[in-house]
Amino acid sequence: MNRTEPEEAEPDATARPPLVREFLLVAGLFLVYKLGRQLATGHTGEAFRDARRVWDLERAVHLPGEGLVQAPLLHRETLAHLANTYYATVHFPATVAFLVWLYLRRPAHYVWARRALAALTAAALVLHLTFPLAPPRMLAATGLVDTARVYGPSVYGPPSSDHLSNQYAAMPSLHFGWALMVAIGLIAATRSRWRLLWLLHPLLTLLVIVGTANHYWLDAITAGALLCLALAVMHPPHRTTTTARHVRKDLVPTDDLVPARALTSAGAVR
Repeated sequence: MNRTEPEEAEPDATARPPLVREFLLVAGLFLVYKLGRQLATGHTGEAFRDARRVWDLERAVHLPGEGLVQAPLLHRETLAHLANTYYATVHFPATVAFLVWLYLRRPAHYVWARRALAALTAAALVLHLTFPLAPPRMLAATGLVDTARVYGPSVYGPPSSDHLSNQYAAMPSLHFGWALMVAIGLIAATRSRWRLLWLLHPLLTLLVIVGTANHYWLDAITAGALLCLALAVMHPPHRTTTTARHVRKDLVPTDDLVPARALTSAGAVR
């Protein structure tokens, strides 16, 4: 009797959510976050008081000064320009590309990653509303330089006239939080032995946000802690692999087996 072993379907194939719904969910997430940040404007005095507290706390726990990261940028204008460009252009497109790739290639991981990013973003919005924080580039006590203003390019205008972003929402750093999720998501969803190299993305992002004086160390630490909390309750699906093709007996013509059996029998008689 011929026996057929059907190829195993890729588990993620049935997990892909509707495209239109996902587009609306992700777009709505970014829109709510963008509009929600505006609610935190108008707290300039409180933002600077919190900035001094954060700066003093970092010194009290002996965190390295942000100036150690910025110093190399100030001595190399091209490097400073590259860091500012990275800060301005990589954050959002990299996250979108990450979600699109997961949606197309690892749908189950996409749902997991999208939920984690949504949880992190929602927690960040709450902190931005309750703990306004001026970035280190605005705090004179840090002695840091606003590299975007000096070397360009800059994504921010003067705080008093910038109505497109809330510049007093430094903690937590979503630049770092999203970059860390991109790395974790790709490590979880792929099988390459080089996949740990994805951690270079959040590492480079960390150096950029600190070196350009847009964030304190504690902004990144807080983002990482919030992401860990989100992932602790959102277990990732198992990595999927392309199922190896099995040699199926029904593909071998039965007639071709007769001579082989006959030869075997003849050998046994001898």
